[in-house]
Amino acid sequence: MPAILFVCTANQFRSPLAAASLQGYILNSGESAGWKVESAGTWTTDGKPALPVTRQNAERLGLSGIEKHSSRQVKAELLNSFDLIIVMEAGQKEALNVEFREVRGRVYMLSEVVGNELLDVPDPIVLGLPADESATELVNTVRVGAKKILELARFLSDKRNSS
Repeated sequence: MPAILFVCTANQFRSPLAAASLQGYILNSGESAGWKVESAGTWTTDGKPALPVTRQNAERLGLSGIEKHSSRQVKAELLNSFDLIIVMEAGQKEALNVEFREVRGRVYMLSEVVGNELLDVPDPIVLGLPADESATELVNTVRVGAKKILELARFLSDKRNSS
């Protein structure tokens, strides 16, 4: 079963929205069986709910599951259970590759997977950016790039399972 983990900093806005967006895409495409899509944070405390602005934007964008979200910290055991780890920022990619060497080759920036570029997905909460615009852009990026995300996850899953 291919498994995808979205990672941001606090696991309360970007990664939960990205995960919910991809889960919705998978359900709507009829491929829901066999996929695992979750989220985590590099600098968070376990058990925090999604922010109210995250829940509002999820509802506005037609995403489900955010109301049940509970943050969790990135740990080796968690990372090792995923084939594809998608981060929002270059610093997150670098940190995971340095701290958790066993996941090298499975950590990609979202922009890298969907557009072959290395562009950060800025944290609107930290930077004071309009959350509605940021949420819409993030969700649309995942939806437009969903096929590429799923293809890469399948490839990495097959590669891990054949090793």
